[in-house]
Amino acid sequence: MSETDRDGDGETRDLPQTEAEWREILTEEEYRVLREQGTERKFTGEFIGKDDDGAYTCAGCDAVLFESETKFDSEGSGWPSFDDAVDGAVELREDRSHGMTRTEVVCANCGGHLGHVFDDGPTETGKRFCINSCALDFEDDE
Repeated sequence: MSETDRDGDGETRDLPQTEAEWREILTEEEYRVLREQGTERKFTGEFIGKDDDGAYTCAGCDAVLFESETKFDSEGSGWPSFDDAVDGAVELREDRSHGMTRTEVVCANCGGHLGHVFDDGPTETGKRFCINSCALDFEDDE
């Protein structure tokens, strides 16, 4: 495993270097989504209705990805939605899978698949980051 500064705090932590190592630290569902670009079923994720103050982090590496202030009710999309990501926390990539062109959202730190971003958000950013709950963890503001 190599050492990587996950959250920009100056501390380094080990990230898996092989898929076998990723399988050891992730649940089966997390692995399927984060490492195999899967999608959890609509309306099954634990963070859909969550509105607590805090930060959403990558389930693969703990990097802070989204602040709770950027989360909004996506009116039935079935996944947690955000209108902006923490600066530098995610990368956007063209995704031509499933016979369509979309913009994939991945963790900039570990490369884990998080979901997709669309240009139909209801806020001033116009963005809707549609993110799988199982790709996220949550840290309460305390």
